[in-house]
Amino acid sequence: MTPAARLAAAIDLLDEVDAAARKPADAVANDFFRARRFIGSGDRRAVSDRVWGVLRARRRLTWWLARAGARPAARLLVGASLLLEGWTMDGLEQNFSGGQFAPAPLGAAERDVLRPLAGRTLHHPSMPEPVRLEIPDWILGPLQDRFGDELATEMAAMGEPAPLDLRVNLLKATLDEARAALLAEGIEAEATPYSPWGLRVAHRRAVTSGPAFQTGAVEIQDEGSQLVAHLTGAVPGMRVADWCAGAGGKTLAIAAMMQNRGHVVACDVSEARLDGAVRRLRRAGVHNVERHLTVDGDKWAKRRAQSFDRVLVDAPCTGTGTWRRNPDGRLRLTEADLAELVPKQARILDAAERLVRPGGRLVYATCSLLRDENERQVEGFCERHPGYDVVPVSAIWALPAPVPCPDSYLVLTPARHGTDGFFAAVLERRAL
Repeated sequence: MTPAARLAAAIDLLDEVDAAARKPADAVANDFFRARRFIGSGDRRAVSDRVWGVLRARRRLTWWLARAGARPAARLLVGASLLLEGWTMDGLEQNFSGGQFAPAPLGAAERDVLRPLAGRTLHHPSMPEPVRLEIPDWILGPLQDRFGDELATEMAAMGEPAPLDLRVNLLKATLDEARAALLAEGIEAEATPYSPWGLRVAHRRAVTSGPAFQTGAVEIQDEGSQLVAHLTGAVPGMRVADWCAGAGGKTLAIAAMMQNRGHVVACDVSEARLDGAVRRLRRAGVHNVERHLTVDGDKWAKRRAQSFDRVLVDAPCTGTGTWRRNPDGRLRLTEADLAELVPKQARILDAAERLVRPGGRLVYATCSLLRDENERQVEGFCERHPGYDVVPVSAIWALPAPVPCPDSYLVLTPARHGTDGFFAAVLERRAL
């Protein structure tokens, strides 16, 4: 594809992302490229990078366009992103040429909006703080509550593209073996700083089509998510329930920790997600996992009350910790979403805790940065269930790397730790 054709495709994809409302941008992009298989891998990457760059700067780009009285149409957003990166107006018009596969020429009104942006930068001192930080207005207070004076630094890190983190499946390969297998595919990976199972690839690569992934030697999983699995302390012979297992990422990590010995139950309310986990379990060589679909009126948990050594609750949340991977998520998130999620998380915790045996542990985790979903959720749980105690992360940390957080909870952020934003608390039921 020519550079102009890539811009035309980026405009089309951005139009589809906007039209899809609350559907995640990565899902829209997958459908977009699946319908256009003629677009090669390098071109897909270039188109995606342009669209994701717009999504990461959406509030600032929209602010610049609003100054000229324009609505944030896809053509204007892409054009503004190029000018604010240093393109000239002449260069922009040469690419918006109307030639074969190129965007249609800029109209007079579009030129009037875009021309003043030439020579400018993305930042402007008059921007309101939420615009400058690329966050919804309503979430400024909760994020200041979390980060204080470090908020700008954390949001800047959240605006950078995430690396590709892999977890080595120790049932299939050692860290060195997996690293060598990836290198044979032309993919250089470095060990992650905290997880002993982690490898990090600096830039996005298509690892899923290569032998290392296809044989189950590696799985795609952020280092923070790997550390949450570590906090379960699962060992061979235990009974472990992954209460919100989804597609089974942490289930796989726990099964590997247990060396395929013991019993893991992957629970979820979505049959489709559990079905998706089957393929991953087979590829990974895991055979100590049972799946369970939780439904209203389900007696499964009641019959197995207080029979599990570990219960992991990776709760549905706002996903504020994943914004560097899902920059569109920050613009789709509403205050009503948070208000709906907090009581839902409490109900899930109350349902899952029934499974924990005396002396066993409940691990509560989210990929959220907000205290309402994290510390305050744990405080509320302990008030409702006084038979549990918080176990400080430092007291159970058993990895060679230093514990990343000095506090009672695991709190990970992109700026401090190079991971997605994660929270985890370990709660132990007192022995009888």
